[in-house]
Amino acid sequence: MGDKSNYSKYQKNFIELIKNRLAKAVNDYALIQDGDNILVAVSGGKDSLCLLENLVEFKKFKTIEFNLEAIHINLTDMDYEIDRKVISDFCNKLNVEINFVDTFAQIEDRGKKSACFVCSRNRRKTMFEFAKHNGYNKLAFGHHMDDAVETLIINMVYHANIASIPPKLRMFSGEIEVIRPLILLTNKETSEYSNIKNYPSLKKICKYDDKTMRTKARELIKDMETINPNVRHNLLKSFKNIDSHLMP
Repeated sequence: MGDKSNYSKYQKNFIELIKNRLAKAVNDYALIQDGDNILVAVSGGKDSLCLLENLVEFKKFKTIEFNLEAIHINLTDMDYEIDRKVISDFCNKLNVEINFVDTFAQIEDRGKKSACFVCSRNRRKTMFEFAKHNGYNKLAFGHHMDDAVETLIINMVYHANIASIPPKLRMFSGEIEVIRPLILLTNKETSEYSNIKNYPSLKKICKYDDKTMRTKARELIKDMETINPNVRHNLLKSFKNIDSHLMP
């Protein structure tokens, strides 16, 4: 992480913007309550590091008392790699305990499903099991606004379904709630934050990265920006503005 004393005025203001946007999401969507035991999914990518660091900053406000720990799922049969020491040092500097858990992606048995879908499903399954067995009531993911609107486009175009990833979602009869505190931030903003903080990069990128329909959805949204520069924000707002006069 960068040295605070070396930040420019612009960088300091941008860091505050990120803090405030996360705090707004937490408050607007009631993502965190007193007594929550939150497990943060840390992949080693910029979004998960941004999420963890800013949840720690939010915790310092002491407006809500909650516990925070991190988890990294290591897929032993996938050809990508993180530096465990770097991630451990990052978490230690934040005074957050990190749990490393090994599992398998099992993409060779995926059938017609995409490698990314199967890999993601198995990682989530492992995280949910760990959370349930260790007393965490909330699991925080680093999904941002772009992830949400891209998922909306994917579901509409490919699956004829109006659905996306919400700011929060209760699962297993309410036993665990998934929260997404970066939902009001764009990919561009988390990328800028990562550059300012000089976050480490993965040692080896997954060979399936950016080879999915999500890439096509991203390109489509960029094209839509030529019609309206606010398309991302408007698509996100549309989640709450469902007109009842649709086809039955």
